[in-house]
Amino acid sequence: MKKFLKWLFISLFIITFLALAGVSLYISSIYINALNIPLNEEILTNSSLTLDIFDSENKPIKEQNEVNHAYTNIESLKQHTLDAFISIEDKNFYTHKGINVKRMAKAGLNNIKSRSLKEGASTITQQLIKNTQLSSEKTFERKIKEIALAQKLEKKYDKNKILELYLNIIYFGNNCYGIESASNYYFSKKAEELDIAESAILAGMIKSPAKYSPIKNQENCANRRNVVLKEMEKDGKINIETYNMLKNKNIELNLKKDKINKLNSYSQASIDEAESILGIPARYIALSGYKIYTYQNTYKQKILEDCVADMNLDCDNSAIVIDNNKNAISAFVGNSSYKILESKRQPGSCIKPVLVYGPALNEDIIYPCTQLLDEKITISNYTPKNVGNVYRGYISAREALSKSINIPAVKVLSYVGIEKAKQTAQKMGITFDEKDDSYTIALGGMTYGVNISQLAGAYTTFANNGYYKPPQFISFITDKNNKLVYINKSKSEKVLKEDCAYLLTDMLKTCAKTGTAKKLASLNCEIASKTGTVGKSSSKDNLDAWNISYTKAQTVGVWLGNLDNTPIKYAGGNQPTEIVKKYFEEIKDDSKFDRPESIVEKNIDGLELEENHRVMLANTFTPERFTQTELFSAFNLPNDISKNFTDVEKVVLSNKVENGCAIIEFNAKSYQTYEIIIDEKVYKSISGKNGKQSVSLPLTNSKQKIIVENFYTLNPENRASQEINFIKKEKKSQKDKWYI
Repeated sequence: MKKFLKWLFISLFIITFLALAGVSLYISSIYINALNIPLNEEILTNSSLTLDIFDSENKPIKEQNEVNHAYTNIESLKQHTLDAFISIEDKNFYTHKGINVKRMAKAGLNNIKSRSLKEGASTITQQLIKNTQLSSEKTFERKIKEIALAQKLEKKYDKNKILELYLNIIYFGNNCYGIESASNYYFSKKAEELDIAESAILAGMIKSPAKYSPIKNQENCANRRNVVLKEMEKDGKINIETYNMLKNKNIELNLKKDKINKLNSYSQASIDEAESILGIPARYIALSGYKIYTYQNTYKQKILEDCVADMNLDCDNSAIVIDNNKNAISAFVGNSSYKILESKRQPGSCIKPVLVYGPALNEDIIYPCTQLLDEKITISNYTPKNVGNVYRGYISAREALSKSINIPAVKVLSYVGIEKAKQTAQKMGITFDEKDDSYTIALGGMTYGVNISQLAGAYTTFANNGYYKPPQFISFITDKNNKLVYINKSKSEKVLKEDCAYLLTDMLKTCAKTGTAKKLASLNCEIASKTGTVGKSSSKDNLDAWNISYTKAQTVGVWLGNLDNTPIKYAGGNQPTEIVKKYFEEIKDDSKFDRPESIVEKNIDGLELEENHRVMLANTFTPERFTQTELFSAFNLPNDISKNFTDVEKVVLSNKVENGCAIIEFNAKSYQTYEIIIDEKVYKSISGKNGKQSVSLPLTNSKQKIIVENFYTLNPENRASQEINFIKKEKKSQKDKWYI
């Protein structure tokens, strides 16, 4: 047994040794090969790069497509600015030779524990290599290459030059590459003028420019700034008094306005999409000679820009045009101090077709003509309200959607179920936070919301017969040798049934004719539309105004608001709808929605709908004036046929005698005729009346027979008849007694 254990331990030792030797050999080979990779000095030192971007006709887009054209020398920067970056990013920058072995070992142990590559422990030198020489993928092989090239870089340049290159290349969000661009954009000053707090803000941002944005996430930004300041205090770069003074300071920005339009241009949106597709930063895309070919239609782009500009808006705004056939973004306009496509806003009532009525139609829960009771309700501790606290009683789903009434939407969502509705909306590109689990989402009350591309993209599902694919700016990308490196081959996914998509479109056409988007009624095209307005809970101010409209050919979305949540004076049915109207007045769109063969017209009993709020098919005896023609899916038709105008129910009578007269009372219906007959003659006929009726008849005989007949006015052959006998019994010294 001892001999066996001895050989077992020897075998395990040999296997372990060989495994470690193999790993070491593998790492060494990667390291040695990486040392032979030449440094791309152009991308390190070039301060002005231009990207080649083309429209749908392969013509250059005439916009400024520059990347990182602002450069600063390290000698001009204040020491506290340099200290801020070194303290938070690489405390041993001036003593190591490209890598920090101790930090790497600690990060390696943490990665083993978490079974991930979340921690990199990269030095400033390594970050410079990662952002200029390598892809951003997190792999073991790339990390070895990063280490080798970092050490190679340390031999090529001195520390100050490496720090200078790093500060001029690192990304600060909002298209700001380099500290000079960031300082100009966020504070409208040169980098050499940055104070301690501003330097700490910028140093803190680079870990995650979106998460620590001083525009969008000021609380996160302030907390991160204070982490930087604390590290500077620990390193002896600032004293405790300075730290205590600055940690409570408000973030004060002075955004440079002349950069706003470029920040939200079609070109910039395409560059951002290219970064996501290729997995490399814009500088590397430019230096590598990649060419970006987009779907931009220059004619539509110009029209959209003019339509937005003509409104003279005093708020952030954006508009988008999507070619429904390709799910391609033909035009995009944005004006804001922050990237609009990276921001999410509450969609308001524009979410109702996507989250509520679309899923309900798809699950055969409602018809467009289904009656919904608009009333005050509380559901799961949520008490929704209509605009102006107006409640209309029973209305059709079509009217509820077209006039954007809130209570019916919440009710319909409850019929579908929150999770089922969210699953359907997610297939149309809408994302939800885990906290989005209450009925507030029926009215657009989401934790984060949507951007204009997501919301308009979801509506393309309705125009495309229930199929969805994400809208994109980029058609294809080539390298410097014109070799294709990417082509958009995204496939459509079926989300809604074809007939459901058509019925929803038909309901939204009503919105464009007589609903909240009725400003579009004068357009000479077949258009469906939905508006949305998001109010501020504490006041009557609005925060967001939307209109999403579509024809068979294209979808147009407009958003107005302020990303800092400053109130606006606009509403969805007004300015956003006006912009859509102006656009379609210029763009001649004669496309028509395809009516599926499974969509059928059926006559329903309007009387049954009005009185009992049930959708029932009309029978052969239903008069034309009481029939209502509605659209249905052939796979979801009403099962019941109304019995109105075939069977006549006896009217409920209330009878009494007063002062020798018979008093007959009943509730009349306007479509029925009521005849009171005495001695085979019609004493009184009542027709076209609604509500309680009272008829007084003289009792002339001791035994009087009265007949009450009722019938549908338009079908007098079929009657219901009731006989009432009044009998007088005389008693001495008492008043006459009548029996009925």
